[in-house]
Amino acid sequence: MRLGDGFFGAGSTPTAKFADQVQIVRGALAEAGRPAADIPIAKRVYVAVDEDAGRARSQMNAALERLYGRRVADIEAAAVTGPPADCVHELRKVADAGAELILFTAMFDQAGQAERLAAEVIPQLG
Repeated sequence: MRLGDGFFGAGSTPTAKFADQVQIVRGALAEAGRPAADIPIAKRVYVAVDEDAGRARSQMNAALERLYGRRVADIEAAAVTGPPADCVHELRKVADAGAELILFTAMFDQAGQAERLAAEVIPQLG
């Protein structure tokens, strides 16, 4: 990792796979003699906040199918959906896997989702 200046995990990547990717990046940095702080690590997360977990999952899966042109179980599993507490729990796993920055990507009702993230999820991540 002589030339890289950052790593951004894909939204389609499940958290466990992202954690493996982070270890590969950190290993490559160590081999190159570079400190881990040289490479900021980020992850895109498809997110849907809704008190009705089933509705959140259904809307997310439909949106991902439109985006990818078909249903892909791994991508659907990578998305974080449900009530705020469930989203916080899953997003903490993303941070624990190595994400220093998380890009929240709402796939529908972007304004409403942004408001819910700002009011109900992000304050609990601090």
